[in-house]
Amino acid sequence: MKNYDVAILGAGPGGYVAAIKAAQKGLKTAIIEKEEIGGVCLNWGCIPTKSLLKSAKIYTQFMHAKDYGIDVKEKSDITPNWKAIIKRKDRIVRRLTGGVKMLLKKNKVDIFNGEGNLLNENEIEIGEEKIKAKNIILSTGASPILPPIDDLKKAYENKFLMTSKELLDINDIPKELVIIGGGVIGLEFATIFNAFDTKVTIIEREDKILLNVDDDIRDNMLKIIKKAKIEVLTDSTVTKIGKDSVTYKNSSDEEKTVKAEKVLLSVGMKANTKGYEKLELETEKNFVKINEYMQTSIPNIYAIGDMNGKMMLAHVASHQGIIALNHILGEKETMNYKQIPSAIYSFPEIAQIGYTEAEAKSENLDYKTSTFPLQANGKALSAGETDGFIKIIASKKYNEILGVHILAANASDIISEAVITMKLEGTADEIAKSVHPHPTISEIFNEAAWGIVDKPIHIEQK
Repeated sequence: MKNYDVAILGAGPGGYVAAIKAAQKGLKTAIIEKEEIGGVCLNWGCIPTKSLLKSAKIYTQFMHAKDYGIDVKEKSDITPNWKAIIKRKDRIVRRLTGGVKMLLKKNKVDIFNGEGNLLNENEIEIGEEKIKAKNIILSTGASPILPPIDDLKKAYENKFLMTSKELLDINDIPKELVIIGGGVIGLEFATIFNAFDTKVTIIEREDKILLNVDDDIRDNMLKIIKKAKIEVLTDSTVTKIGKDSVTYKNSSDEEKTVKAEKVLLSVGMKANTKGYEKLELETEKNFVKINEYMQTSIPNIYAIGDMNGKMMLAHVASHQGIIALNHILGEKETMNYKQIPSAIYSFPEIAQIGYTEAEAKSENLDYKTSTFPLQANGKALSAGETDGFIKIIASKKYNEILGVHILAANASDIISEAVITMKLEGTADEIAKSVHPHPTISEIFNEAAWGIVDKPIHIEQK
């Protein structure tokens, strides 16, 4: 039986980062993966969807070429080649996952292909092989919840209803797509297929979509969604999945039906627990309970990424892996989730970090806000991408940045300025006095910061 300092179950962004870093620190390391290196993120999530979104954006730009002074004689000649789009996606995935495999091997991490089963807190069985580890990091992810909706299971088996994983590999662009759930995944797929002229309907049982997004950002995004002719039905509960339709009840308890060629289910997740049931780890709701160092109820077993449900993002999983590893090495690092950015890759994108205004109010924080519109930014005007704005939330006493919310074409790229500022407990004064390059979208940070300190320069303040 081989012995290891660290064994990791699951080779997604949390698992493979932890494995590489463990090996770099001189620990004998094993990683076990039953499917593909890279996990959901690289194979069926983050990266594949961004590939499709890029194709969707290029197609949209062709359709609006006239806005940029470029004549297209026949728009009907410009058509999305779905098979080629999927091939491009697969090519990108292969390149990235191949790169990760190479890094694992270069760092002398032992890779086990198969399903890992924990026999106890130190022994793992992979097929007919057994290994032993002083410490185990679980990074097995989460799976979509299948709610109790009439004929849902039948629709899933017939491939009429799909999760995001299956939807990435459909053969053709559907004419109608119904999305059950108005969260991040739902909006990103709505963006992709709406761009390719699919009739998209989002059905959300809560009174609003994007529950964790700042209200001002959400309200503006809803206007953009409606302008793009994506139908959003809130306060609506799906009651039945038909052969080519979805039935739901609205807030007035009226039963209605919407036609669909495909249905995407995106209503919540639960931890993947197969393989370590014998340990009876303590859980919270649908996830594995951990402490601030990622330890489970068994001290030498750690749980990182989606399976602990803290913040279901790839970059969170990666950093949680490093925190778990550091704790194994005797270092006590923790994670401030209010300093973690998140992004939604819609058109335009949404990026945020820290407190929303609603959260700041609920915690009775003494705060002020400043916003600056993309319409007043030269780079946004020249790019023809003026939908959106930035909103900074800062403390009144010190102007310390408490939250930043951006609706912009490249919001996911420019949010990092807020990440660094908040990590360093920076203030709006420091952002305002930092010279930003012109013309860039990043100037909106500078302008909104001036709005906290004094007054923005390039808009009239009421």
